[in-house]
Amino acid sequence: MASMGLNIEEQKAVERFKADVVEPSMTQLVILDFWAEWCGPCKALTPMLEKVAAEYADKGVVLVKVNVDEEKFIASQFQVQSIPTVYAMFQGQPVADLTPHRSESAFKQALDEILSKIPMDGAGAGGQPQQDVGQFIDMAEQVLSEGDAERAAGVFMQVVQMAPDNMAAHAGLIRALTAGGRTEEARSIADALDDTAKSDPAIQQAMSALELAGTQVDDGQLAALRSAAADNPGDMDAQLAFAEAAFAAGQRDESADSLLAMIEADRAWNEGAAKAKLLQIFEAVGMEDPWVVSTRRRLSRILFG
Repeated sequence: MASMGLNIEEQKAVERFKADVVEPSMTQLVILDFWAEWCGPCKALTPMLEKVAAEYADKGVVLVKVNVDEEKFIASQFQVQSIPTVYAMFQGQPVADLTPHRSESAFKQALDEILSKIPMDGAGAGGQPQQDVGQFIDMAEQVLSEGDAERAAGVFMQVVQMAPDNMAAHAGLIRALTAGGRTEEARSIADALDDTAKSDPAIQQAMSALELAGTQVDDGQLAALRSAAADNPGDMDAQLAFAEAAFAAGQRDESADSLLAMIEADRAWNEGAAKAKLLQIFEAVGMEDPWVVSTRRRLSRILFG
């Protein structure tokens, strides 16, 4: 894909495509998936593509998704007329149109046939590059951030099976299971880790999220706790109970508002329990998360403003 005669935005698109697709395809088989947010069939196909790509990662297969709304020039270069459109790319060139293969078995059969015909130097036999694992972790984190905990857990599980010593994958699996309400499974996985693994920062973050999920209640109980906290603003125990339940229910803004109000009213209450709970929430969500960064600023204004 030449860049001569292109405008600046088209040149940038070409450079992104080279970095994300062409360069990896020099040594690996790239599944190139053209999709869009509004495309229902694309979203239906995605879990299968992710699952198969994860299973075939040790054979040198990677999945790259191209949003046709964001990369219109690239989509036009491939003459994409409808989506989903799926190609197999090797050494910078399309080697097969995988679009017709919508079932898992048919897709795998097509991949096996392609892999039998191309020279995959360095792939297979345990030669999976570390960046392949990282790709699937990033993919699962993205899926989890979009709210699909079940699908994220499936991808994380695949990575754990491929790389049992990867703590980021274990941590992601624990967080995804926790977010999906499967806390017993998450706790079982966490308990099975050795002491060294449990000291890993990513694992500690995941275990914080799991501990916080232990305060989850149903909608009726949450409403009752909210009402009790609102009716008794001076009752710190009621405020803390609601804050814990609100966070476990995914209402982190309400939870933070309650905890910050407690800290502002009496930061020393119960040996600083409100601040300790808020810091635990920060750890569970992740210190680099934009919501955490914003809430930390609010905490700093209370403590030092």
